[in-house]
Amino acid sequence: MDRRFHRRSKRIENVQVFIRSLPWRLLLLIPILFVLAIPAFYFGAHAGQKVFPAVTNFFYNLSGSPPAAIPTPLPPFPTALPQAGSLLYTVQAGDSCDEILAVQMRMSDAGVIFSDVKPETVRALNASISQDCHKLQPGMALTLSPQYPLLAFGGQVLKIDATLPRQVLPTPVINVSQTTLPVRVNSWIWAQAQLARKHIKGFDSYPYADPLATLNGMSLRACDLQVDNTHDDNALSCDQLLPNTIDDDGGAWLFGITGTSSLDHWKYPLHLPAGTRVLLWLSAHSNGNLRFNRGNPVFRYDNATHVYIKV
Repeated sequence: MDRRFHRRSKRIENVQVFIRSLPWRLLLLIPILFVLAIPAFYFGAHAGQKVFPAVTNFFYNLSGSPPAAIPTPLPPFPTALPQAGSLLYTVQAGDSCDEILAVQMRMSDAGVIFSDVKPETVRALNASISQDCHKLQPGMALTLSPQYPLLAFGGQVLKIDATLPRQVLPTPVINVSQTTLPVRVNSWIWAQAQLARKHIKGFDSYPYADPLATLNGMSLRACDLQVDNTHDDNALSCDQLLPNTIDDDGGAWLFGITGTSSLDHWKYPLHLPAGTRVLLWLSAHSNGNLRFNRGNPVFRYDNATHVYIKV
């Protein structure tokens, strides 16, 4: 009987030879590696989606431009405006007008500003204090006003160009004659300014403001100017606003109102309720800077008597 031989496929023989040549330990390791590779790939892919963008953003922030500055929130608008006014003084034995003004109001040049050489100046002083300087008697009540007074304020810029004569503004008009800072609509201005003085015929340097004048629409000349958070070191100092006697007097009187939108900005240690109208003395320092020192005179406005009372 003839024997029949079935020749194996050459390809199958090659695979069998290859398998026999592999170490048996490797054959056991391959399934284990396969089982571990699937979850490792899954978790690695998801982690990469979070890690790589974060790393990219980190280096982008290092090399990119800084973020834009966050604007400072504007303070609340004040509920009241500073009030020009006077304070009361009772004449003592031996007092003279020049002495009273020099001591009580720190007006060193009182004898020069109000002089018998110019009778119109003495007449204006008599009208201001409600007494005749040549006939003072102990016990007389005088109304004393701050000379060349300043005003401290803060407010939002509503309009920059010239206003129309018929236009009514709820706040004073501020004239900034010199500043290197950009002033834009909606900027917040911090400043001191020279309060408009009462016009007296033949007395151009009359030093007192009209206590009955309203601040609405009043034109003020600014000094010690700050726009938003930047102080203009090149702006006019208050002793450069003429006429005034700041340098000779060693300081200046200032009307203001307490609160975050006014005097609190200058951090004066007044410890008064917000919205209190005050009159205070600022001492002149170097370069014409004005500062409030502890112990300086402070007065608050009394709504009933319409005069300033010492705090």
